Amino acid sequence: MQATTTAVPRPRAGERIMAAINRDPRAAPHGTRNDAVLAAVLLTGAVCLALSTDEGRRPDAAGWALLVAAHVPIVWRRRHPLLVLVALVALVGPYHAMDNNHAAAGPASYVALYTLAVTGRPLRTILTGIGVLTVSVGIMLTVNTHQAVELIRISGWVIAILFAGVDVRYYRQYVASIVERAERAERTREEEARRRVAEERLRVARDLHDLLAHSITVIGVQTSVAAHVLTADPGRLDRAAVAKALDDIAETCRSARGELRTTLEVLREQDATDARGPLPGLHGLPDLAETARGAGARVELSVRADAVPPAVGAAVYRIVQEALTNSVRHAGPKPSVHVEVRAERGALRLSVTDDGTGPDPADPAGTPGFGLVGMRERARSVGGTLDAGPREGGGGGGFEVTAVLPTPAVPTGPAPTPTHLIPESDR
Repeated sequence: MQATTTAVPRPRAGERIMAAINRDPRAAPHGTRNDAVLAAVLLTGAVCLALSTDEGRRPDAAGWALLVAAHVPIVWRRRHPLLVLVALVALVGPYHAMDNNHAAAGPASYVALYTLAVTGRPLRTILTGIGVLTVSVGIMLTVNTHQAVELIRISGWVIAILFAGVDVRYYRQYVASIVERAERAERTREEEARRRVAEERLRVARDLHDLLAHSITVIGVQTSVAAHVLTADPGRLDRAAVAKALDDIAETCRSARGELRTTLEVLREQDATDARGPLPGLHGLPDLAETARGAGARVELSVRADAVPPAVGAAVYRIVQEALTNSVRHAGPKPSVHVEVRAERGALRLSVTDDGTGPDPADPAGTPGFGLVGMRERARSVGGTLDAGPREGGGGGGFEVTAVLPTPAVPTGPAPTPTHLIPESDR
């Protein structure tokens, strides 16, 4: 089966002409070859003009040699426009001084002047034009005063060609600036798109880490409890304790599966700008505390805040979730954990402290986790700060996570009555 090819329509003549005008002549493809063809065409026209005059004004052998030689530098007009013009004036000057047909050398001179104007700076172009006219009039005054006056009369064409070249130069610069701005805007859009993709990937990575690390840690602890109950005293098997541990494992799995499904649904929503769904917030903290208690931790939760922005509530939820996961994993058996969230003027303060050893900075496996990094990123995402480290003045040690999250929506008056105060003794 042969592959079908789509024919690309050729640009129209007007489009090709505008493309040639907009393009810098020094960057045009096949420039030297095209200029060689242009020189041949100009020479052919010059020969026709020279032969069309009366025999008294036709060039002699020296005149023909100068006329032909004056067209040779046109081949390199794009690379060295000023040198080409100087060489052409040096050849055309004697040609006019010999009183040959003056019109024959005109087209090549105009092309050299236009090339200089369209590629050089305007001041240099004006000074060069004045110099060319001065030299030409001076030569013609020595040959024929009438011809010199005629040259002054038609010098308006020379000035018009120079100004046309300058105008085309400015037009090309204007087009190039538009193209450059468009390319810069496109690069900015691409960089913005890449930044958004990177931020979304980082957010998904944080969500997955917080979800899976917490759930897997709790499941691991609950599985260890069930295994311990099964092997501690086989003769006096506590079936209720085993059943409760297995029920806790099943509930943790269901919760993790639900959150994971929500995260995957967000990833599948390609057309939605922000399809995160309802974010977890302060209302989910009691469930986190209860899950940590099921893993053996003694958790005391105190929440003294009412309405907070959803983003801040989600950050608090994830920070507490990761801090409880670290306490269950690293603080030793049955750690005592105190979680406090309170609203202050213009900010929400969060602290999670335990009486264990905290995350081991020198992990035996040599693979540091991303929990502390993720918590700091969560705090920075809402303009807050987070500190984590060994607890100061804790006596028996312990680890502490503190965060300050700015929010204009927290109460500005006296601290409200605690909405959640669940000490371990009331369990």
